[in-house]
Amino acid sequence: MMKKRIAVLASGRGSNFQAVIEAIQKGKIPATCVALITDNPDAYAIERAKNAGIPATIIDYSSFPSREMYECALLSAMQQVNVDLFVLAGYMRILGTSIVRSFSGKIMNIHPALLPSFTGLHAQRQALNYGVKVSGCTVHFVDESLDCGPIILQRCVTVLDGDDEDLLAERILEHEHECLPDAIRLFCEERLVIDGRTVRIF
Repeated sequence: MMKKRIAVLASGRGSNFQAVIEAIQKGKIPATCVALITDNPDAYAIERAKNAGIPATIIDYSSFPSREMYECALLSAMQQVNVDLFVLAGYMRILGTSIVRSFSGKIMNIHPALLPSFTGLHAQRQALNYGVKVSGCTVHFVDESLDCGPIILQRCVTVLDGDDEDLLAERILEHEHECLPDAIRLFCEERLVIDGRTVRIF
């Protein structure tokens, strides 16, 4: 089977990006990461890309006069890298409809909650405020709704007495670093089929 080409979109420190890089280097994911795309020129993910020899494209959101113009530049950059899968690993912007439709079934996101609960920002804070006993992370395909695409994999994390947002986020992140590479591997092995809202794993 030919190795898949993947690209990662990240906005911050890029720890999930690093987990993907290391899984590829160890041969756990049959893929080549050919690009990092970021909206943040100060993202530490850029340094991680440089260390791994992965080209980084910076599309600074703050340099565009409108979201629409940013989206056009982002779509163009995504088209140019010519990949099988885009991975959102801490990418902090909602993708526009034109991008999602252009790459339907080819964009994957990691979210620090057990979807469909606690979508959007500060998912760990939402979970604690609601008083849940179990939280976790979800990898899903991206559709036109916020954090609502078909679910690929989930991992559970027990909420402990005394947890604050940072402690819970840290424990969830450990599972994210396993869950995201696992989902990418399944995609690259062509073992995922989207059937309505269900992702079937073969």
